[in-house]
Amino acid sequence: MVWRQLTDHLQVLYGAAAALVIVLVLTPAVGSAARHLRLVDRRAEGERVRPEVPRLGGLAMFLGVIVPSVAFVPLSGAMRGIVLGAAVATTVGAIDDFRRLTWWQKLGGQFLAAGIPALGFSVYLQSFTFVGVYHVPKWVGVPVTVIGIVAVMNMVNFLDGLDGLAAGVCAIAGATFCIIELDLGRIGPAVLAAIVCGTCLGFLRHNFYPARIFMGDSGALLLGYTLAAIAVQGLLKTAALATLVLPLLVLAVPLLDTSFVVAKRLKSGQPIYVADARHLHHRFMRVGFSERRSVLYLWTWCGTLALAALATRFAPPHPHGDWNWANVAIDVAAGVLAVAFSAYVVYVLEIVKLASPRARRRGETERNAA
Repeated sequence: MVWRQLTDHLQVLYGAAAALVIVLVLTPAVGSAARHLRLVDRRAEGERVRPEVPRLGGLAMFLGVIVPSVAFVPLSGAMRGIVLGAAVATTVGAIDDFRRLTWWQKLGGQFLAAGIPALGFSVYLQSFTFVGVYHVPKWVGVPVTVIGIVAVMNMVNFLDGLDGLAAGVCAIAGATFCIIELDLGRIGPAVLAAIVCGTCLGFLRHNFYPARIFMGDSGALLLGYTLAAIAVQGLLKTAALATLVLPLLVLAVPLLDTSFVVAKRLKSGQPIYVADARHLHHRFMRVGFSERRSVLYLWTWCGTLALAALATRFAPPHPHGDWNWANVAIDVAAGVLAVAFSAYVVYVLEIVKLASPRARRRGETERNAA
């Protein structure tokens, strides 16, 4: 038993390390190729324009995911379907990076990627526990799972607005999922989550402010798809209702960001697929935060929520029918930290902006434009 656990942990470490090294080494080469192909973006920074930055980093990230997966993930059944879907998600994103797909073409490709594990390899929500065990029929579980995976893909894509933001949030989510999956004994999803974490950390070396390369849609769709599929195959198949909440808690920052932006776009009559500056990271910068500081704040927020998820998993307050007051104290401390930082974010974005002339001017400009 001990030897098996040691082997599992070594697989996790090897997978994460291999992904990190591959992405560290290959990203500059991918960036050079993207510049040669003129696949670059100019991102405004204040009143000056930053130099052209290649946007095809997702291809290096894909190699960072696929090569260690072949080496360290048992690719049989469900895990094979997840990796195959990851290849399709990356391909859809890369095509969009090359020639800009229409919104419906891009969405169709996302549904195709999400449908591969759900329809072909039985990676879908099949049951949950609440008082009793409830089985979810396939005709309900499959579409719910596919829509959920596509939603997370777009959440990560929406979040990719500042240097290092999406990669850092996905690294935190990958590490958290890996720890929980290991505890559940699900080695395949655990290793894949570790690989995602290593891939993101390796990419951050080139993507953190000031970025020398962007992940593009190829990277954002890959990360969103893989994290969502890991959550379905590893966490959601435990059937415990409390475990169903963990992915939502870990991914709460992109979930809240997307929900807020979509609600604002619908309210103003703007198509939800049209980019704007209403995301959380844009709001931080309107208050006066630098790009680097905005990213660090959002990473910290995501980290506190991930810590709360880990506390919920590893310090259950009522194990085996008896209250454990030490666990209760841990859960309360983690919950208070997450709630306190969330309240601080609300304070910064909703209260401090009222005292910021720069934020007021930008708000008036946006209202006049609307």
